[in-house]
Amino acid sequence: MIFGIGIDLVEIDRLKKSVVKFGDRFLNRLFTENEIKYCQSKSNSYQHFAVRFAAKEAFLKAIGTGLRDGITWHQIEIINDKQGKPSILTHDKCHEILEKLDVRNPKLSLSHIRQHGIAVVILEQNT
Repeated sequence: MIFGIGIDLVEIDRLKKSVVKFGDRFLNRLFTENEIKYCQSKSNSYQHFAVRFAAKEAFLKAIGTGLRDGITWHQIEIINDKQGKPSILTHDKCHEILEKLDVRNPKLSLSHIRQHGIAVVILEQNT
């Protein structure tokens, strides 16, 4: 049974301006060390940062809590498998909330073009 669906659209230039203005302070506030390394290894790192931010926002919309109940940006981590397929890892309080709700294996889709990055998250409850 579907528990929640979230979608988020990010303007890549807006994210880029924040990175340029605030630098590592901005990146370290929103992204894990692994996410930063992954994005910075890409030729257009801003697109990759943007879709990861969109994924985190979409996840928070799907779970319905936003950044409260002890959830932080670092507890939602976007990773890619060897073929490039993205997925969501949850940590700490965020992971506990998903387990309590009986939500497993969040579904994630990411896409980007020159100006925008978009993410869709679907959360299913095991019933």
